[in-house]
Amino acid sequence: VQLQASGGGLVQTGDSLRLSCAASGRSFSNYALGWFRQAPGKEREFVATISRSGTVTYYANSVKGRITISRDNAKNTVYLQMNSVRPEDTAVYYCGASAGVVTTVNRIGFWGQGTQVTVSS
Repeated sequence: VQLQASGGGLVQTGDSLRLSCAASGRSFSNYALGWFRQAPGKEREFVATISRSGTVTYYANSVKGRITISRDNAKNTVYLQMNSVRPEDTAVYYCGASAGVVTTVNRIGFWGQGTQVTVSS
């Protein structure tokens, strides 16, 4: 499956932003999807994941209550709604696909290219 992330940009603290990741290729609904992020000088870290049906989601503690992951299998797209963004949310955001719900980088089978999110204070 090929993944294409979009929606990043420069925003201010407290703003909202929605990232999208469109998939093509193999059946989108066969994969769990996840969002990860990588800040400068840091390792890529888990943000959120959603099951194939969309009924199960998990979030990193640092984003709970502010970020929501969702998917539209008819549109082959997964979303990351980011509310009340903070400077520490600044990173390149990556979407990834896996056979099941995972929260670790090394279990992602397919990666999309990243989209930059920059939050100014």
